[in-house]
Amino acid sequence: MQSAREQFFQYLARKKLRFTSQRAIIFDVFWSVEGHVSPEELYRLTKEKDQSIGQATVYRTLKLLSEAGIAREVDFGDGVTRYEPYYGQNHHDHLICKECGQSVEVVDHRIEILQEQLARQHGFTLSGHSMYLYGYCSSCGGK
Repeated sequence: MQSAREQFFQYLARKKLRFTSQRAIIFDVFWSVEGHVSPEELYRLTKEKDQSIGQATVYRTLKLLSEAGIAREVDFGDGVTRYEPYYGQNHHDHLICKECGQSVEVVDHRIEILQEQLARQHGFTLSGHSMYLYGYCSSCGGK
């Protein structure tokens, strides 16, 4: 199986775009970040590696990473778009605290089976999905 970096390189080649040193740094920083990262956070982290990288380059590279199937855009309902690694990752859903913003990645095979059943009952074939469950974490629940 090819690596995420190889897939990104091949995607750029198909689009007749270059795998520049700036894109390489952005890729490496993104791939090393744990969890979910906003474009602004990624920009700050990449600036620590290379001062010449502009914010627009980070935004464009994140878009390319998403198009290439390397990253996935996530929306926790707080107005901030975040990205998470997607290539080679197992599917998961998110629990999101409406108070503090904490997110927890969860997997439950029963929910996955139920979604497939619901789709079939309505004549759909699923090609993918994302599920965000909003509520309050144990720390914020009593407030």
